[in-house]
Amino acid sequence: MKKLITIFLLFGTISLFGAKSTNSVQGIPFKDIDGNPASLKNYDGKVVLIVNVASKCGLTRQYRGLEATYRNYKSDGFVVLAFPCNDFGGQEPGTNAEIKEFCSDRYDVSFPLMDKISVKSGPKQHPLYTALTGKNGAFPGNVKWNFGKFLIGRDGNPIKRFEPGQKPDDAKVIAAIEAALKQK
Repeated sequence: MKKLITIFLLFGTISLFGAKSTNSVQGIPFKDIDGNPASLKNYDGKVVLIVNVASKCGLTRQYRGLEATYRNYKSDGFVVLAFPCNDFGGQEPGTNAEIKEFCSDRYDVSFPLMDKISVKSGPKQHPLYTALTGKNGAFPGNVKWNFGKFLIGRDGNPIKRFEPGQKPDDAKVIAAIEAALKQK
């Protein structure tokens, strides 16, 4: 009986301290803006900032801060992934081609743009956003508007959520990105 208890405790200790968290969102498939299959596995080992974006929103100028932050930290293993979304006030009515052209021409965006998706909870919500904001998600609660941000660690696990009003170059966002980049 003592041996059984010892074995149970040993395996319990190993599972508590030796196992990684399994909240990873790396395997959830999506498409890039050109329709090619993708997932966060494509960015394995990088710190990722996921942002739902729109071209006709009062917060659209955040593209500048997203691009500046991306350029500042990309050599350290950081990437921004923008997911266009037309869920809030119809502020992203364009096609993927129109969105890509707008981002390039207007904001000189060089970070990856993804396929337009739905981020609002409900039957059309993309599985990535269900994993981030759903009832059993990493950060339960609806996406409030365009330019909501989710920081994902190098291991594919969600780390932090930032609401739309928090700019990508805000001190708290930068501090979280820098802390995540220090994690190997």
